[in-house]
Amino acid sequence: MFRIAFHEPRIPPNTGNAIRLVAATGAQLHLIGPLGFDLSDAKLRRAGLDYHDLASVTVHEGLPDFLDAVPGARVFAFTAAATTRHTDIAYVPGDVLLFGPEPTGLDPDVLAHPRVTDRVRLPMLAGRRSLNLSNAAAIAAYEAWRQHDFAGS
Repeated sequence: MFRIAFHEPRIPPNTGNAIRLVAATGAQLHLIGPLGFDLSDAKLRRAGLDYHDLASVTVHEGLPDFLDAVPGARVFAFTAAATTRHTDIAYVPGDVLLFGPEPTGLDPDVLAHPRVTDRVRLPMLAGRRSLNLSNAAAIAAYEAWRQHDFAGS
């Protein structure tokens, strides 16, 4: 399945929603530190409801640790500044869908990292800054899963 990675997430409910997302789709969630909250945060637990035990969640100290854990995986960095649309990618199992922290998005050094396969955007109306992190991850994950006929569902 696919990997969803949140780089330095800051808002607990977004991560809680992502836990529900990976439990529902079979994707894996990777949280790349430093995190802006404690994993025992009540808002994270509430947003994730009872899906925590059904989700695959791994926490990494930083980007180098995460990239070491996914050798050879393609990494798609989601940013509003990209020209490639999320629907232009032919996703393969094991791909990483990488998202940046709220509200800044991925830092330029992450976007320029040699392991980033491509920078990808979700279409939005002009003048809009960004989507909610967990909503963006859901849109991307469901497109990747759709391309594989929702395998396992």
